[in-house]
Amino acid sequence: MDSFIIEGGTPLKGIVQVSGSKNAALPILMAAIAVDSRVTYTNVPDLRDIHTTIKLLNLLGRPAVLKDGTVEVENGELGIEAPYDLVKTMRASVLCLGPLLARKGEALVSLPGGCAIGARPVDQHLSALEKMGAQFDLKNGYIHGHCPTGLKGAKLQFDFPTVGGTENVLMAACLARGESVLENCAREPEIVDLADFLVQCGAQIEGQGSSVIRVQGVDSLHGCRYRIMPDRIEAGTFLIAAAVTGGELLLRDCPVNAMDAVLGKLREAGMSIEERADGVLARTGGDGLLGVDISTQPHPGFPTDMQSQFMVLMCCAQGSGLVQENIFENRFMHVQELVRMGADIRISGSSAMVRGGRTLTGAPVMASDLRAGAALVLAGLAAQGTTRVQRVYHVDRGYEHLVEKLAAVGAQIARVKDVD
Repeated sequence: MDSFIIEGGTPLKGIVQVSGSKNAALPILMAAIAVDSRVTYTNVPDLRDIHTTIKLLNLLGRPAVLKDGTVEVENGELGIEAPYDLVKTMRASVLCLGPLLARKGEALVSLPGGCAIGARPVDQHLSALEKMGAQFDLKNGYIHGHCPTGLKGAKLQFDFPTVGGTENVLMAACLARGESVLENCAREPEIVDLADFLVQCGAQIEGQGSSVIRVQGVDSLHGCRYRIMPDRIEAGTFLIAAAVTGGELLLRDCPVNAMDAVLGKLREAGMSIEERADGVLARTGGDGLLGVDISTQPHPGFPTDMQSQFMVLMCCAQGSGLVQENIFENRFMHVQELVRMGADIRISGSSAMVRGGRTLTGAPVMASDLRAGAALVLAGLAAQGTTRVQRVYHVDRGYEHLVEKLAAVGAQIARVKDVD
């Protein structure tokens, strides 16, 4: 396994190109299963999860290749099985369930394994698809879905705004007979991006980005060329990198329209964020960083995927701030690692009180998940001395060429092989 070695204390200055969104690319790539001809995707990030998705598409009979940010997916004889060996490495693999049922009338998909940040069950996916006529058997760790007469439109209401459930059912509804009405949908920008892709392929969808989505089923979807939206979480992470190092970064292709909650809190915390013709210029304001309170919520609220990174900013700010985590039950696993670096954070249930104003110092730390790893990298950049972040394969799942991007704007960071 690899680690990152970071010599902290260097202000970051320069230009960062924001990559394509992982959370948008994964379902949009899976949507190729529902399409009956060639699809071309651009602005696709070079990430572990993307490569896993491409392996799955190839296994399912949709030959796919990633080259220079472009993925070409060819038509082919579609299979039905997503095996455990792939699904266990990426929970998003379950997103092939809806389009497989819509195209083939059958799917055999391994149940996703556990997740370090909490339970993310697929029962909402299954119950909605059952209302559309699918039947499921759970056996030997696999979901076997079948609907020999095809899916039919239905009125569905999710118990909570599930992102994966909304995506899975939306893809299935595009090829179902009649109208589907999806209520209490997740409203994330990545779902809008998925819907926009499907519309370009011939789907009839209204209401994406709201809590109610209406879909008129069509007989088939055709291929198209589509550009994946920029990654709002990567953009937010680099904005915080500018803040905690006392630097100044210009982010190109920053999706500001998808980042209202994050940008609002960053400005409240004392950051200067200027939208310009050539990008977004970010630096700490004249009064320095200030502690603020955040509470994670489904979009358009503050995203849980930015919680751990924002906590690092609060460690470097003056004053205190309260972090309330409302999405995942185990998303404070980075806290003890930050405490090892000198942070003053006290956890009580789903809340964490962060007392800022203390100098972080370098230490060996371990990433427990993707966003926790990003937070530890930020802490290492802000800290005095050397930080070694271990298990960075978590970070590789969501940040394209992170070491190279940070080094290009002045960070003292290197990837090294761990020695047993």
